[in-house]
Amino acid sequence: MKAYHFLTQSLLITALAFATTWNVNVEKAKVTFTVKGPFGTVNGSFTGMKATIKFDEKDLSGSSVSASMDAKTVSTGVWLRNRDLRNEEIWLNTDKYPLISYKSNKIEKTANGFKAIGELTLKGATKPVDIPFTFSNSGNEGVFKGQFQINREDYKVGKHGGSVGSIINIELEVPVKK
Repeated sequence: MKAYHFLTQSLLITALAFATTWNVNVEKAKVTFTVKGPFGTVNGSFTGMKATIKFDEKDLSGSSVSASMDAKTVSTGVWLRNRDLRNEEIWLNTDKYPLISYKSNKIEKTANGFKAIGELTLKGATKPVDIPFTFSNSGNEGVFKGQFQINREDYKVGKHGGSVGSIINIELEVPVKK
């Protein structure tokens, strides 16, 4: 009987450890950005997010995020701009730098939700980036939403100064399932 209880407890602990892994709904995940352009605000997006998300509000020390996306999926709604962003060395040069990735070092509770503290790698440069986010949990499904800014010049994207704004605003909406 003791062996049965030990086995049941072991299975329960194992099940709880796996319960914090969330799988991204790739088709519905949204990564959008805005940046000041020479003729107004440029809106764009990336698709095809791949991520490993381990998140439990009660175990933030065991929580982590590792995500990437194919830089070639950049889309601004203007074919010529997309081509230049993908192909030009001054912009993303997606043949040389195919992935944009983020890896958290830790996750903290904040007054408005949570914050992933980690590093963003874009165009071969890795810089510290904090991503404030919220999580709406409805059982076996949920949605992570976050918003943050980066300075494109930190990643050698575009010319220093120029007519394109330095600050890129990024929004994330990531539906997940257990």
